[in-house]
Amino acid sequence: MDQRAELSEFLRIRRARLKPEDVGLPHVGRARRVPGLRREELAQLAGVSVAYYTRLEQGNSGNVSGEVLDAIARALRLSDTEHAHLTHLANPKTKKKRAAAARPQRLRAELQYLIDAMDSVPAYVLGRRMEILASNRMARALLGDETTLPPEERNMARIVFLDPDSRDLYVDWECKAVELVSALRLCAGCWPDDPLLSALVGELSVKSEEFRTLWAAHTVQEKGYGTKRLHHPLVGDLTLSYETLKLPADQDMSLVTFHAAPGSASEESMRLLGSWGLDTGTRPVNR
Repeated sequence: MDQRAELSEFLRIRRARLKPEDVGLPHVGRARRVPGLRREELAQLAGVSVAYYTRLEQGNSGNVSGEVLDAIARALRLSDTEHAHLTHLANPKTKKKRAAAARPQRLRAELQYLIDAMDSVPAYVLGRRMEILASNRMARALLGDETTLPPEERNMARIVFLDPDSRDLYVDWECKAVELVSALRLCAGCWPDDPLLSALVGELSVKSEEFRTLWAAHTVQEKGYGTKRLHHPLVGDLTLSYETLKLPADQDMSLVTFHAAPGSASEESMRLLGSWGLDTGTRPVNR
């Protein structure tokens, strides 16, 4: 991916979402032809020259300092995740990182043993491109059996955007879609030369209008935990909490688990789903 273009678009879109009154500036002067702050207003807030900020927004980051990026992040009211994303986009790539981008991620056998031992808890491992690298029986019963798909199609973003059943499974499908695109945007900022990520984004952009729209918004966010509402074809409606745990020893992998509140109807439904899964196998994912 063109990192200069990514930096330019990210800054432009974040500047456009701010109004003068949002940052304490009076709304005076000539009529605004475009929404958001002007470049000179953003530069003033960040304490840099208009020419310097203009070059940065055009993708010419050069050797921009961390202090300047911090000032621009504050002026743009960026979240911590957005700030980190800006830093990744503005910093030069290293040869080591370019070489690592092309390598597939490998799952340690011990991780598969671990999630298989979590028999009553749906659990799976995601790679940085949202590949489903491993799953246990309960995860496959709950979300669908990705192992029925060819290896190159075992990707959470691909399933959510291209499998029609995902729109029935995820009650808040739009929120799930935003989360996945935001995660892929973060990956693109950290690994701009990743050919597998570029291929995935290209495929989803061609095949899904929703993905194209969300990708163009340059939204970045991280959600380590929360609640998901699901409508399962066998046990009906479920409200489950999820936890996303980073694996420090396995670069850019995450362990995702689901659980129901003790004593809830969802807990009983999960218990029923687990007993059915032992007899009937797991639910396949549509191709």
